[in-house]
Amino acid sequence: MDQSRAPLLEAIEDYRRNDRYGYTPPGHRQGRAIDHRVLDVLGQQPFADDLLASNGLDDRLSSNQYLLHAEQLMAEAVGA
Repeated sequence: MDQSRAPLLEAIEDYRRNDRYGYTPPGHRQGRAIDHRVLDVLGQQPFADDLLASNGLDDRLSSNQYLLHAEQLMAEAVGA
């Protein structure tokens, strides 16, 4: 396996590059639905970073298998 890969980071990069929008939890929609007072204190970044692997980065069937590939890489890295 290619241990230089980072499947979840690559999926997040693609998600942001394509300005995707999830219709599933978390309900704040990466900051789009947060009260302005909360954003004034925390900023948008904590919410922009809150994505689900399934039904967020991937579809409901996990067709792109981002999480599976990340798990396989980790298992190989630690000899599991």
